[in-house]
Amino acid sequence: MADQQPDSNVIPLASSANGRASRKPWKASKKATVRSQCSKAHKVKWEERMEKHKKEKAVKKLENELKEERRAELQRRREVTTERKRAAEERRRLEEEKAKMSARKAARLRRKAGRSKKIKG
Repeated sequence: MADQQPDSNVIPLASSANGRASRKPWKASKKATVRSQCSKAHKVKWEERMEKHKKEKAVKKLENELKEERRAELQRRREVTTERKRAAEERRRLEEEKAKMSARKAARLRRKAGRSKKIKG
């Protein structure tokens, strides 16, 4: 019996009181949970996660800058188009005003010519 090998299921006893806080040396000491079926986020180190987060943040910032540039360009185009329409409307209005004034002037000249014909005739 003295030369027998110890069984593999036998739990070794803690040699000192600091082995177990509950003073139950026959119980196995607890270890960190082995997470075999957990999400990948738990398996990645904190620094790596922070690095990835920093990269994502930089990409998001760049995307937002590009979107802002695109939005500003569209706004500028809209303003240019609106300004052109306003200028065209102003030109059209001035043309109408000019035509109206021209018609009035022509009528005035006709009346004046008629008066001179009456005097002559």
